Amino acid sequence: MARKSDMNAANSFSLDGAPSPLPSPPVWGRGRGEGAGSQTSKGVANRPILGISMGDPGGIGPEICAKALSLAEIYDLCRPLVVGDAGVMADAVRFSKLDLALHEVAQPEDGRFSRGTVDVLDLANLPMEKLRHKQVTPEQGKASFEYVAKVIELALAGRIHGTVTGPINKAALNAGGYPFAGHTEIYASLTKTKDYAMMLAEGNFRVVHVSTHVSLREACDRVVKARVRRVIELTHDAVKRLGIKAPRIGVAGLNPHCGEGGLFGYEDEQEILPAVNEARTLGVQVEGPIPADTIFSKMKGGMYDAVVVMYHDQGHIPTKLVGFEYDDKTGTWGQLSGVNVTLGLPIIRTSVDHGTAFGKAGEGRANPQSMIEAVRMAAHLASAPFSR
Repeated sequence: MARKSDMNAANSFSLDGAPSPLPSPPVWGRGRGEGAGSQTSKGVANRPILGISMGDPGGIGPEICAKALSLAEIYDLCRPLVVGDAGVMADAVRFSKLDLALHEVAQPEDGRFSRGTVDVLDLANLPMEKLRHKQVTPEQGKASFEYVAKVIELALAGRIHGTVTGPINKAALNAGGYPFAGHTEIYASLTKTKDYAMMLAEGNFRVVHVSTHVSLREACDRVVKARVRRVIELTHDAVKRLGIKAPRIGVAGLNPHCGEGGLFGYEDEQEILPAVNEARTLGVQVEGPIPADTIFSKMKGGMYDAVVVMYHDQGHIPTKLVGFEYDDKTGTWGQLSGVNVTLGLPIIRTSVDHGTAFGKAGEGRANPQSMIEAVRMAAHLASAPFSR
């Protein structure tokens, strides 16, 4: 069944598995001049199918999905399939004033994958009378979990080649009966993955976290040698898959001045340094611990291809400082770029690097930049030769 908005406008691939031959990475995946070249258009059958969970219906997720899928570029890279509610997507197309038709499908193989038509795997789990823009509701939290669970199911079954997630609201998720801290934890649970990590990427600025959604007190306790070394290894493998043959990795210290010889804490000398030394014996080009007040400037200047950080804000703050731009005079975000990638999973998962932005939901003014970049990244990672 196809729907058309009546409002027109001018307007088994894994980061943890064996490396696969990839096409030349686009600009955001390059480092130090390697892999130069543009991503070329491929025949439809040779483009990966990407399942895009549309996010919390009350937030900007459906809108940025629609806006991203209005671009011809996306269809040159992949076969995008939105997983969510067709009614909510139709509403987003309407208030965003996009000239797009919706095509409801029962299975991924039924998609048309043609620009101008958004293929939607309609789960029909949120009646339109329950849609509440800008609000946290249990119904919307439950629906957002089910969208994510479906794309994971499809990827594990090999029916799609990668997954991209729209923003969800953690309070709504928990109110809906799913006590997860976020997407990363949902993916780890449903794929039965124990060793995983979150990478944020904004161009050549990349950070990978030892811990994420825990208290700062608990985050300090999680800085142990085995975990730090594993995250270094995941980082090394992931950056290689982005086209950098010999990644240079920096590891941030936990304490001020990396503990200053034990005056400000012991973790840097007793946990981080031994992890770095062990990773070096495996052939990884890695340095650390390096004080967190200088390491990000060094990466921005080209010294490192990625930095391993010890906790959530240590990595999120510098990445969003690079990728986000806010104008107080206009009260708007001029740039919202960056991609979230979960490392160590048996499937590909990328995501936007921002939240549900309830304040602007349903108004048609959300910036789709991060969603566009997340789709690009997933398409790149999934673009090994295949035939499905």
